[in-house]
Amino acid sequence: MGLTRLLIANRGEIAIRIARTAADLGIQTVGVFAEDDATSLHRRHVDAARALRGSGPRAYLDVEQLLAAARDTGCDGVHPGYGFLSEQAVFARRCAESGLVFVGPGPETLALLGDKAAARALAERCRVPVPRGTRAAVSLDEARAFLAALAPGTAVMVKAVAGGGGRGLRVVRRDKELEEAWARCRSEAQAAFGNDALYLEELLPRVRHVEVQVVGDGTGAVGQLGERDCSLQRRHQKLIEVAPAPGLANDVRQRLAAAAVRMAAEVRFASVGTFEFLVDADRPGTFAFIEANPRLQVEHTVTEELTGVDLVAAQLRLAGGCSLAEVGLRQEDVPRPRGFALQVRVNLETLAADGGVRPSTGLLAAFDVPAGPGVRVDTAGHAGYRSSPNFDSLLAKVIVRSASDDFPAVVAKAYRALCEFRAEGVATNLPFLRNLVRHPALATYAVTTRFVDEHLTELLEDAAHPRRHAETTPGRAGATVDPRDPLAVLVHGKTASIVEPVAPEGAIVVRAPMQGTIVAIDVSPGDAVPAGAQLLVMEAMKMEHVVAAPVGGIVRTLHAAAGDTVYEGSPLVVLEESAVEATATDDGDQVDLAHVRPDLAEVERRHTQTRDAARPDAVARRRQTGQRTARENVDDLCDPGTFVEYGPLVIAAQRRRRPVEELIERTPADGLVAGIGRVNGHLFDEPRSRCVVMAYDYTVLAGTQGIQNHRKKDRLFELASQLRLPVVFFTEGGGGRPGDTDGPTVAGLDCWAFNYWGRLSGLVPLVGVNSGRCFAGNAALLGCCDVVIATANSSIGMGGPAMIEGGGLGVFHPDEVGPMPVQVSN
Repeated sequence: MGLTRLLIANRGEIAIRIARTAADLGIQTVGVFAEDDATSLHRRHVDAARALRGSGPRAYLDVEQLLAAARDTGCDGVHPGYGFLSEQAVFARRCAESGLVFVGPGPETLALLGDKAAARALAERCRVPVPRGTRAAVSLDEARAFLAALAPGTAVMVKAVAGGGGRGLRVVRRDKELEEAWARCRSEAQAAFGNDALYLEELLPRVRHVEVQVVGDGTGAVGQLGERDCSLQRRHQKLIEVAPAPGLANDVRQRLAAAAVRMAAEVRFASVGTFEFLVDADRPGTFAFIEANPRLQVEHTVTEELTGVDLVAAQLRLAGGCSLAEVGLRQEDVPRPRGFALQVRVNLETLAADGGVRPSTGLLAAFDVPAGPGVRVDTAGHAGYRSSPNFDSLLAKVIVRSASDDFPAVVAKAYRALCEFRAEGVATNLPFLRNLVRHPALATYAVTTRFVDEHLTELLEDAAHPRRHAETTPGRAGATVDPRDPLAVLVHGKTASIVEPVAPEGAIVVRAPMQGTIVAIDVSPGDAVPAGAQLLVMEAMKMEHVVAAPVGGIVRTLHAAAGDTVYEGSPLVVLEESAVEATATDDGDQVDLAHVRPDLAEVERRHTQTRDAARPDAVARRRQTGQRTARENVDDLCDPGTFVEYGPLVIAAQRRRRPVEELIERTPADGLVAGIGRVNGHLFDEPRSRCVVMAYDYTVLAGTQGIQNHRKKDRLFELASQLRLPVVFFTEGGGGRPGDTDGPTVAGLDCWAFNYWGRLSGLVPLVGVNSGRCFAGNAALLGCCDVVIATANSSIGMGGPAMIEGGGLGVFHPDEVGPMPVQVSN
C-alpha cells in the first residue's frame, strides 16, 4: 500500500526534514509557501512547490487552501510537521473527507489530547497523577475562586485548553495579576489555536520537565523510545533537550514510560507522539502528567540520534498502513540507547536582563554550521537568508551525540559545536547558549525549569569563547537591489533610520521594547493614563507583549498604528508626565453590547458611501445613458457573497485641489472597483472558479486612471500572476488622469500595471468587457485581452478627442473616435 505523493503542510527546517526522509522512501513531495515566504529554502527540497494566498502563519493555517493544493497536485497524503495544523482535529478530519491520509493520529485522538482538560481526565482514568487544577475550561470568575482556594503564596499556571509551544501560558502569583494574564492568554490562544478557552493548574515550583516518546499503530499496540529532559527553558520555550534524562532514577524512568504507554494504549494511539510530565526536583520519585503532544516534536532529533530510529520514516510507514511490528518498533525491537544526545535551539533573538525575548530580523550575511562525527544540524538557514518577524524565530537545531555514558562529554561536544557555529548579519542567541552549556551546573545537570531565570544575569554576561570558524573579511564587492526598480541603484546604501518625534520638554518617549507588530492601541492623544497603564500591545514570535506607561501622564502623540511592524527602539507614544491617579473600575457598569465604537462607525460610514445606494445622482446618470453601474456589473458577474474588494476606501490623489470630504463623496475607490470573486461556482470548484474582477467606474472622474487605482491594478495583476487567476476587466473610461496632485508624476505612470498586464498575456485568460467610451490607457488594457466583448454603444480609441484635437487632427465627438462599425470592420 504506502504513500506515493505527499503534501508537506509546513515550512522551514521541519519541511526539509520531512522531504529528505520521504525521498529516501521513494515518496514524491509537494511543498507550499506563503507570499512572504517565497524564498524559503524548503521550496528547493521538494519535487514541486505551490504558492499559498496570504502571508505569515495564516497562509499555513488555511485548511481548504492546503487541501486544494493536495488535490490539484495528486497527493495521497499530508504531513503537517509540527506547529500550525499538526494538532488540529478539524484538519485531520477534512483530510480524511477529501480522501487524503493525514500523517498523524486520527481526529478523535487529536481532539481528545488537544483538549488539555480532557487529557487530564484521561490521565486520571489511567491512574497517572496530575497537578491540582480545574477539570475543564473555566471563566475568569471561576479562575479567581480556584486561586483563592489555594494556600497563601501558591501560584498557578493559566493555560490554553488547546495550547502548546508556550503560547497562551502565564504564571499568576497574586489575584491582581490574574485579569491581565487571562486577557493575554485568551488573545494568544485564539490567535495561535483558534480556541480561547483556558484552565488553571497549580504551579509546582521546583520541577524537571521530562517527556516520553511513544509510537503506535492505532490497534492498541504502543511502544516507547525513551524519555527526553526539556528542563532548560526560557518563558516556557525549550532551549536544550537531552536524551536520556541525566540523573533520573531507573525506577522513575520506568514509571514514566509505563504511564505514557498506558495512556497511549487507552486511546489506541497511531503515529508518533509525546507524553509530558513534571518531575519534582525535591522529591524525585514524584511526578505528574501535564499534557500530550500528538505530533512530531521539534526535539524528536535527540531520540533519533540516540536510538537510530528515523521517526519521520516511522510516521510515513505507519500512515501507509504498516503495523508496529512491520516497522520494527515493537518494544522488544526498539534499540537499547547508549550514551547521550543533546539538542540546542539556535534562535534569531536576544534575551534582555528582565528575561524578555527580543526577536531579530535582517539578512544573514554569513552562515556556517558545525560538522564532524556525532554532530547534526537541522536548518533552513543559509547565507543571504532574510528572516521574517511573521514566523517562529528558530534558525537551526544543533544536535550532538556521544556514545559515552559520561554526560559531561556530550556537553563538551555541544559547546565545541556552538563555537564552530557562525551566523553574522542578524543577532542570535548563540552567545547566550555558549554561556549556558559552559555553566558548571550543566555538567552535573543540576537544573530545574527555573534554572535559566535564576541564573539569567550570569548567562547574559559578555564572556569570551573560542571562535572555531572563519572570520569575515572586510568589505564586500557588489550589491543586490530590487530588479523591478530601474532607479533602485540611486538609493542603494541609503538606509532607513528611526525618526525621532518632536516632544515637549520633559516629555517621555515610550519606545518599542523589541521588533514586532502592533496589534492593539488602547490610548488616544489627550488621554490621561496612570503609571503602569496599558498603552498598546505588540506581537512578536506569536506571543503578545503589553507596553505599559512608565509614568503617569498625558498622551501627547502616537507614532504607530495597529498593524505597523516596528523596530526595537522605535518611538511609539509621547507621554507628558503628570500626576494621574489610577481609578477603580465600577464593577456595576453595564456594557452595551450594541454600542458601535466611533472608529468602527466611521469605517462603516466610509464603506456605505462607496455603494450605489449612497450615490443616487451617479446612478441616475447611468440610467440616462441606458447603462449599468460598475458595481452592478461586478455583482452580477460574481457569485453572491464571494467578491472580496481590494482598496474600496481609497480616494483620488487630489488632496491639494479638493477637500477630503468631497473626495470621499465624489471619488469612491478612486474610480476602480477591484477584487477577487468566484464565477460559476456551481460548475467549478473553488480554486477553478476564482477570478480577478475589475471595473472602472465612469461616474468617478470619467473612469480615468489615477495614482491610487494604478496601485490597485499593480497589486491585483501581481496576484493574478502568482495565483494563476483569470482576469475580467470592465474598461469604460477616459485613460490617464492629469489632475492628480498627491504624487511626483503628472499622470501617476510610475506604476507597473502595464508591464504586469503584458506579462499576463499567455499566462492567464484575459477577458475585456466594454460599454461606452474607452480611450487611451483604458483602451490599451482592453486591446491586450484575449477576448473583447463590447456593446453597440462602445467607442474605443488609443487617443481620446482631446488628444486628437491637440495633435492637430481635427475636432471629433467622443462617439466618432472608434465606434463599433469601425471596430467590427477592422
